[in-house]
Amino acid sequence: MSVLASPLAVLELACAGLSAMILVGYLALHPPLVRATKLWLLLGLGVFPIGAAFAGNVQGFEATKKRSFCGSCHVMALHQRDSDDPTSGSLAARHARNAMFGDVNCYVCHADYGMFGTVVTKAGGMRHVWLYLTEYRNTSLAEAKKTIRLRAPEQMNGNCMECHSTLDTVWLRVPDHKAALDDVRVGRVSCASEGCHGFAHPFFRPPGESTSG
Repeated sequence: MSVLASPLAVLELACAGLSAMILVGYLALHPPLVRATKLWLLLGLGVFPIGAAFAGNVQGFEATKKRSFCGSCHVMALHQRDSDDPTSGSLAARHARNAMFGDVNCYVCHADYGMFGTVVTKAGGMRHVWLYLTEYRNTSLAEAKKTIRLRAPEQMNGNCMECHSTLDTVWLRVPDHKAALDDVRVGRVSCASEGCHGFAHPFFRPPGESTSG
């Protein structure tokens, strides 16, 4: 995506440029420190830098929601390719083809939906990066399949239920949904279990491998 295609990026660059112009002008001209000069310095040292920082942070958060950003980490490349594959039947790929998710399907399905959801979600992402660098960087795929587990498996249906509330008639019309309703709501049965919709991504275990343990 071009920088100029983002209003936030344009605002960030404009604020940074205006701040720099004011400060360079002050250093070059050394005007008397009268009220007008102080107001210009307030803009150059305060208002415009804060505006640039705010726009830059918001733009950064928005950019990190994109699937292309998630896939830029080499260990996520397989997941991105699967999501991009128009023929894949995985949950991730099917949600990527849904206009409500599109190119932010990774973020939407993994996000925390609280008041500070974006910040909490990105902090959780940094925790994953830290664990990868400190514990799992040199772990083989075979070993990773045995040792890596969901941090809060009992909560994993929560994100599904942000969109699939389990309350509407269309969802309840499916016999398996209705029969497992109570178990799904409390997390005893996972929406992404092998007997239901299957894993969101197809790379956790080879077909036929036991999911127990």
